[in-house]
Amino acid sequence: MKPKILHTFSRWFSLASILLAIPLWALIVRISGLPKFILPSPADVWMRFLKALFDGSLLYHTGITLIEILLGLLVGVCFATIVGYALAKSRALEQILSPYLVASQAIPVVAIAPLLVIWLGDGIFAKVVICALIVFFPVLVNTIVGVRAVSTSLYDLMNSLHATRSQILWKLELPASLPVLLGGLRIGATLSVIGAIVGELVDAQEGLGFLLQLGDFQYDTSMVFVAVFMLVALALGLYGIVTLLEKRFLKWQQK
Repeated sequence: MKPKILHTFSRWFSLASILLAIPLWALIVRISGLPKFILPSPADVWMRFLKALFDGSLLYHTGITLIEILLGLLVGVCFATIVGYALAKSRALEQILSPYLVASQAIPVVAIAPLLVIWLGDGIFAKVVICALIVFFPVLVNTIVGVRAVSTSLYDLMNSLHATRSQILWKLELPASLPVLLGGLRIGATLSVIGAIVGELVDAQEGLGFLLQLGDFQYDTSMVFVAVFMLVALALGLYGIVTLLEKRFLKWQQK
């Protein structure tokens, strides 16, 4: 019962902290006397949210960003899983490729994002590639760690049963490494939001990144807050989906 009580308490604590943050925010605005274009009040942000919601612009731009996030996450996770599995099974291949993979992480994606937009165009493809690049490395590392964490005794058992290569993959390696793989997916799900926004901030005419720039240029700080909160909501939603997947596929760990 203790884990359930702690889980329920953490939920209520998170909700209470949000509810307390709103009046604290309003109090800071009132005491400081800052103008709206510097620090809008919660009421101003709420009214701007309703305006963008009812005119359809918020849902449209959120949908564009969500498509970029999901495509980038899908491409990044699939490619990272395939490459990670190959590296986990071949030490020689890892020694050849790992210096390049590590070196690639020393170059911020923000620095090469303009080049990618120039090379790939200003459409959705460039944003998906930027998103996939940010997702790639953490999922790759977790895939390697997860596959290599499978016990050799389990491999011996599968070999004694004359299991095929595909049977070992689907019946042993995937289930045994799934906790680590899903941990990497948690990281990738949150980073994918950053990747999509980086691409949109470089060059975009639609998406939440575009709304951020538009609000910045027009000194519409309330719109900036609305776009940021939508990004937070997308990240929390994706993280929650991965958490549900863990509960669904890792029931055996809870027994």
